[in-house]
Amino acid sequence: MDKELIINALGPEIRVALLENGVLSEIYVERQDESNIAGNIYKGRIQRVLPGMQAAFVDAGLKQAAFIYVDDVLNGKSPPPEGVCINNEDPDAEEDADLMGENGPISSMSPRTTGTDKLPIEDMLKEGQEILVQIARSPIGSKGARLTTYVSLPGRFLVLMPTVDHIGISRRIADESERSRLREIIETMRTRPYGYIVRTAGEGVNRDVLEREMEFLDNLWNDIQLRCHEVSAPALLHEELTVTLRCVRDLLAHEADRVTIDSPAVYRTVSSFIEKFMPRLKNSVVQYSGEEPIFDAYNLEVDIQRALKKKVWLKCGGYIVIEITEALVVIDVNTGRYVGKRNFAETVLKTNLEAVKEIAYQIRLRNLGGIIIIDFIDMDSRADQEKVYNTLKESLCRDKAKTNVLPMSELGLIQMTRKRVVKSIPRMLCEPCFYCEGEGLLLSRRTICYTIFRDVCRRGAEPETSRIHLRVHPVIADLLLGEESGLISSLEDRVGRQIYIYPDDSYHLEQYDITEVR
Repeated sequence: MDKELIINALGPEIRVALLENGVLSEIYVERQDESNIAGNIYKGRIQRVLPGMQAAFVDAGLKQAAFIYVDDVLNGKSPPPEGVCINNEDPDAEEDADLMGENGPISSMSPRTTGTDKLPIEDMLKEGQEILVQIARSPIGSKGARLTTYVSLPGRFLVLMPTVDHIGISRRIADESERSRLREIIETMRTRPYGYIVRTAGEGVNRDVLEREMEFLDNLWNDIQLRCHEVSAPALLHEELTVTLRCVRDLLAHEADRVTIDSPAVYRTVSSFIEKFMPRLKNSVVQYSGEEPIFDAYNLEVDIQRALKKKVWLKCGGYIVIEITEALVVIDVNTGRYVGKRNFAETVLKTNLEAVKEIAYQIRLRNLGGIIIIDFIDMDSRADQEKVYNTLKESLCRDKAKTNVLPMSELGLIQMTRKRVVKSIPRMLCEPCFYCEGEGLLLSRRTICYTIFRDVCRRGAEPETSRIHLRVHPVIADLLLGEESGLISSLEDRVGRQIYIYPDDSYHLEQYDITEVR
């Protein structure tokens, strides 16, 4: 499969697109805000401890307070310099993308104690206490950033986990002899009880290269600790790579064959980065020289706009509707214009199977995360249900983010979760409608007219006033003076006063003012 990274950096934001056989598969956007801070390390101060939630709010110098759960706290203080043996999980079960492929640290490496071994958070953290933390998940919507004290520092071939005394190999490295070789190299090289995971890119890499990267990561961690003791909270101690360099580091060679960049400055930065860390791939970077904007040249702007639409049409004539809510993502499958050829069961199965592939693609493209509920068209055959379920799991295999898919329920629903670290593309590029304030619905014009009628009636007859001035949106004024003119006449008879209607362009559709004039 031909894969290519397209980087658009000529503008106020950086956009990185991953193309697979010329089709947009993933899109990353970075702006100068707090939307992409996963992986950053801060020295924070505990603002408030919540025993009832077993969590705490932390001031890390961000726009809104971050929070940390009890399971993400290492002994209630900053990780010790020498590291602590706290985990017996097998990191081989972690996908390479779970390490840093989604711009976030390894949160799953945190211990999950149970029973009497688990200390309550109020015994580990106190208000005003300073603590070294890493962003496990960027702020999303109204939720602040999620923090962890289990730091992970990713390199090209290794991930350093200074608070975990464990060695792991990416499970994408399948050859057992290679896994044993890498594990032995790491065990003999490390001088401190730090944890290391060999990333997929480390397959076949010789000892000298791994040793240099291990030394680099160890020194980086030492520098972070030194800075932590020199500054007062809140303070930024370490900033993750830009989205451009992250994508080059994590996707080039294994996920992409070449990189095309439109910005000369970014091209030089990437070339220098590759020359230093990935010299064998220096010929894979190309500077775009076309006159047309790079995303237009690859027809990506249209694909990005499609990724913001709720309705997505299928080739067969059916369609899916994607609704992003505060709590979860809901995807509905419909037959639409597709009527099939033989029987209803075949029509439904074909629509559902085509929808499955599009759903897996849209989830990955839009970077949807959290709980996802898929409402397929009802199928009576259990075999058909299994076929749809298995096809969905197979289609999600190409997604680097960790997913967990449950079998189809009796209601025809599939429940799944997908690891979420940063905002989805719709949340990144869009904002709630200032008109409906995110509700998605407005009162109908006729409903507004009837509401005004009842509001005027409540005021009753006032002998001291001779008329009523009604100021409304122009659309409502047209309706009251046109189709609903009888409503105004009956209202004048009921309250015994004349009603004057004044349209105002500055009014919200649902807004109106009633003024009684003497």
